[in-house]
Amino acid sequence: MLDWSKITTVLLDMDGTILDLHFDNHFWLQHLPKRYSEIANISLEEAKEKLISHYKRVEGTISWYCLDYWAEQTQLPITQLKREVQHLIKLRDDAHDFLVALRDSGREIILVTNAHPDSLSLKIERTQLHQYFDQLYSTHEFGATKESQLLWQRLQARQPFSNEHTLFVDDSINILDSAKKFGIAHLLAVANPDSKQEAKTIIEYPSITNFSDLLADIAKH
Repeated sequence: MLDWSKITTVLLDMDGTILDLHFDNHFWLQHLPKRYSEIANISLEEAKEKLISHYKRVEGTISWYCLDYWAEQTQLPITQLKREVQHLIKLRDDAHDFLVALRDSGREIILVTNAHPDSLSLKIERTQLHQYFDQLYSTHEFGATKESQLLWQRLQARQPFSNEHTLFVDDSINILDSAKKFGIAHLLAVANPDSKQEAKTIIEYPSITNFSDLLADIAKH
């Protein structure tokens, strides 16, 4: 599936790739609408409808991923509300062994997340995620999201990597498309980002549902 003999750098998404996406799905689709319905004095259904239509309007932009933006839009302390359900933040069950195998193989391991820096900090606090990586980047530092070619240009200028020898792993097809357009040679999709949902059928890219399937090949090369 992947030619590990050609991969020296691994760029990894965070939510849905290394961390279980259940936390984020629960927060944005259940918890925030609940709190928003209380402050706006509207029904939970109305709150969900209003927020989800707003999400769709800004999807893929910095605003969609920006906690300050949503705090302003909802008049709610988003980071504080995230802490109310922070017990749901966890590594994917297969992530630890995968990350250790990558580290032991001597490859450069870089986290590249669209998550807001405050969200990244909370997740590091809960999971000690930083211990596995050589560098961790929130795309907010670059003023562009992974959906944009600008992000890849700015990231490569800051953290030089060879497109030909880099693997990028993400659970978003749109984002993988963006990485492919930029020229990253090795791409892998995560088909089961949320442990509480069924795996997706992915035809556009090689995909996995369990990182343990990669361990033997990582060790070999």
